[in-house]
Amino acid sequence: MEEYYEALKRGQRRYHMSLAKGEYPYLPVLDDILSYSDVASSVSLGTMDIPLEKLVGTKTAERSQSFANNFMPLLGEKTEFAAKWTAVYEHQVADGIQDPIEVYEFMNRFYVQEGNKRVSVMKFVGAYSIPGRVTRLLPKKSDDREIKLYYEFLDFYGVSKNCDVWFSREGSYRRLLNAMGKEPEQVWDGEEQMFFRSAYGRFAKAFQMAHGEKLELTASDAFLVYIEIYGYDQVKGQTEREMYQSLRKIWDEIRLADKGNQIELIRDPKEEGDSKRLSLRNWFLPVNVWEPEEMKIGFIYEKTPKTSSWTYAHELGRLHLEQASGGKVTTFVYEQAETEESMEAAIENAASEGCSVIFTTASRMIGASVRCAIRHPELKIYNCSVKMSYSSICTYDARIYEAKFLMGAIAAAMSKTGRLGYVAYCPIYGTLANINAFALGARMINPYAKVYLEWSGVKGADPAAVFEKEGITYISGDDMITPSHASREYGLYVKEEGKETKNLGVPILHWGKFYEHIVRSAFRGGGEEEALKGRKAVNYWWGLSADVIDVIYSGDMPHELRRLIEFLKESIRLGSFLPFSGVIYDQDKRLRCGEKESLEAEQIIAMDWLAENVSGKIPDMDELTEGARELARLQGVQLNEQGIRGEVTV
Repeated sequence: MEEYYEALKRGQRRYHMSLAKGEYPYLPVLDDILSYSDVASSVSLGTMDIPLEKLVGTKTAERSQSFANNFMPLLGEKTEFAAKWTAVYEHQVADGIQDPIEVYEFMNRFYVQEGNKRVSVMKFVGAYSIPGRVTRLLPKKSDDREIKLYYEFLDFYGVSKNCDVWFSREGSYRRLLNAMGKEPEQVWDGEEQMFFRSAYGRFAKAFQMAHGEKLELTASDAFLVYIEIYGYDQVKGQTEREMYQSLRKIWDEIRLADKGNQIELIRDPKEEGDSKRLSLRNWFLPVNVWEPEEMKIGFIYEKTPKTSSWTYAHELGRLHLEQASGGKVTTFVYEQAETEESMEAAIENAASEGCSVIFTTASRMIGASVRCAIRHPELKIYNCSVKMSYSSICTYDARIYEAKFLMGAIAAAMSKTGRLGYVAYCPIYGTLANINAFALGARMINPYAKVYLEWSGVKGADPAAVFEKEGITYISGDDMITPSHASREYGLYVKEEGKETKNLGVPILHWGKFYEHIVRSAFRGGGEEEALKGRKAVNYWWGLSADVIDVIYSGDMPHELRRLIEFLKESIRLGSFLPFSGVIYDQDKRLRCGEKESLEAEQIIAMDWLAENVSGKIPDMDELTEGARELARLQGVQLNEQGIRGEVTV
């Protein structure tokens, strides 16, 4: 009876605490919940191990007031109830509870039909789960957020047979599968189910040790952040203590997730008097500013400048930085960081060389960047990606869509047919905005202009062949060429049969301007990211107004058109004209932007639709090549067998 007395004290304590908080002090009753819920159907799940934390109430009201809402008893020690509870406890100690309870599951919460005392005893002894025969009640589908989350859970349960995981935000189950390296439809075998449940159980305890209950997010939300940073393979082998220690190291990231992954999107450099266009040498001279002898800066490249136009653009930015610094900056380059191991090794090498600022120039490096930043809090690490929510690092990207709008205007003005080609790689953040901006720029010049979209990251794709067959000669291709690939097929070009390919214009990514500002800020001991650290993720997203984006025109462009494009460019630079403003319809004739309205930055970045004058579609995930699919999973709109489902949140 001593154990019952202790359980009774726990129940009474919870009862009074609940009353003080204005909460219902007894077990929730499923029958009451169902009285105002629409149940579409029921299905038997058979016998399964039910996590005790998921057992939250009772099916009927008959025994609900015998327990506090934590399943601890409320009836006195001399009652028949107390004697039966004690008998169940003694049976558990001697032989263990083997007989399954009878349970109903609704919205991933479990309600006891028969076996309340067994649940109470098992919760009292601190067990993790209890066997039960489960009947699932399926709610009617609707646009209600909780119902949508539940049906995402059902898809996950269908492949994993795991009911431990419960997220508070849409899209998280898909992110979890991505982090584990699994396809959405890939069924887990028994061993994988066991390993995952064990790892998640250890993490849940570590999260509790870290007082995660004080946060709004669930243990599952925190687990997702954890494995996206450390990797699932490493997590599987960690002990509870190791998880706790690693969890404390990334607590700023957990807190950021708890706040809804708030992002501070910095659209322009911070003005400092008239110093915007000063050379880097002069930036080191202000009074009361530490002036080091030298600063070492690392650049991590996924490929090489000779083989990748993207890397080549960043290499030009690096060279610009060295030249502008007047010898104050020494840079170190680490190329071909193409795997997680080589990415981390490159960052560690840069740190060992004494680099205090490191730029990781590909979005695929985000995980390695965060892990290294956690190990080296003294480093300032910047990853080239957009809409990534991490407190340990900053991210940066450019508003390329501003240049694409101008390119579309040029193409429509020069083309006699108004039929324009556009080549994109895969649907990641920003790509759809670039396509649509090009289409809107074209339509502004020619209301009948149509953009024919082809994806180079689709299996078996041959955009050049398609355009040739369709007679499309004005094409927007790759933004730059590489030194090793001499071709005119970049930027905006015209390719006509029997004639030499001509370039009409090309968008310029002037990363050197960005690097100048960031390094100046680092010399001065901080910047926007320092003021917001731990509260918001810092994303730099600069464009024409910051001189990070520009457009170069062909000398063959008519003078009148040049004047028009210069006017538009200056208007965008000053903010007096916005490419995504006014009436905009998508392919399905849905109004995306109204008269006298403009799209917000978030709407532009996470764009998951195509403008009505775009011919083509957003590819399904299974249509993409392996490399394109990997990139789309990391930083793109979520795709499934039917196409778009919505944006990814990091």
